[in-house]
Amino acid sequence: MNYENFDPNGVGINNGNIFGFPYTIEDAEIVIIPVPWDATASFGKGTSNGPQRILDASPQLDFYHPKFPEAWKTRIAMTPISDEWKEINDKYCGKAMEYISFLEDGGTISTNPAYQRTLTEIAEAQQALALHLKEKALELREEGKLVAVLGGEHSTPLGLITALAEKEEFGILQIDAHADLRDAYEGFEQSHASIMFNALKLDHVQKLVQVGIRDVAQTEIDLVNSDPRIRTFYDWEIKEAGYEGKTWKEQVSEILAELPQKVYVSFDIDALKPYLCPNTGTPVPGGFELEEVAYLLFELALSGKEIIGFDLNEVGDDEWDGNVGARALWNLCIAAKASRQ
Repeated sequence: MNYENFDPNGVGINNGNIFGFPYTIEDAEIVIIPVPWDATASFGKGTSNGPQRILDASPQLDFYHPKFPEAWKTRIAMTPISDEWKEINDKYCGKAMEYISFLEDGGTISTNPAYQRTLTEIAEAQQALALHLKEKALELREEGKLVAVLGGEHSTPLGLITALAEKEEFGILQIDAHADLRDAYEGFEQSHASIMFNALKLDHVQKLVQVGIRDVAQTEIDLVNSDPRIRTFYDWEIKEAGYEGKTWKEQVSEILAELPQKVYVSFDIDALKPYLCPNTGTPVPGGFELEEVAYLLFELALSGKEIIGFDLNEVGDDEWDGNVGARALWNLCIAAKASRQ
């Protein structure tokens, strides 16, 4: 197909594709799979609409990049947002909210068969979702695509990570406010708070490097301290080092040194300062500016390491959140493309 008429300096076109780009799935080098799911979100709902918010905002971006002047030529396409999975999510969100309220009021799941069924139903739906994503990711990988996931809550990329782990060894760079290392949360084994615990079950995940963590449970701290595969750069340590004179460049070099040659990037938008993502599922004071995360991503891209896939998740159901999310997604796409050149 001839794309010579595409003008990156022109008016953004709402053509149904991410960034208004004129590429099909067949033509694309990066394929983004949106996953509209937030059934296990335990604080704020709405991130299942994050992919749509990002899609709506994305054509309004300008596509000049100071490090990669021809970034706009990156062939990116997004598969359609599934109405079917959105309906399933909305069905179980209502049930999950009732169940979580039951727990918060002191309820005991072991004595309540109705909520036991709710847990089982949601677990089966999540397993089906992960399997569906895994199969789609493997298919696209066979076609030579770099595959990414756009959530939804942070449980959504498990199928993609599982697919990649069938083919090669890699490390995960997790940019997040939360460690997500709980073996289960509120009874959900595929909880948004368990994504990295589940990823570490995969033999080919060599390393987990966490950056920006600032809201963490004691059990997660214990796991970090006992598993040599995990290296966590806590937000309070990053800030203290900065106060004492260590530059972000120096700290980024230390982070990158912990990663193996092949890297999967998992970016939870709540890693940013809350004014940038006020409607995310679980906002936490502290965090990064978008530019600080962009610097980390582009230093990774220029380090000689290869980004083999990525996800962006927990973007809230709001125009501002979608605007920031679209820019975060653009940075991820360009860093991934640059790392492969």
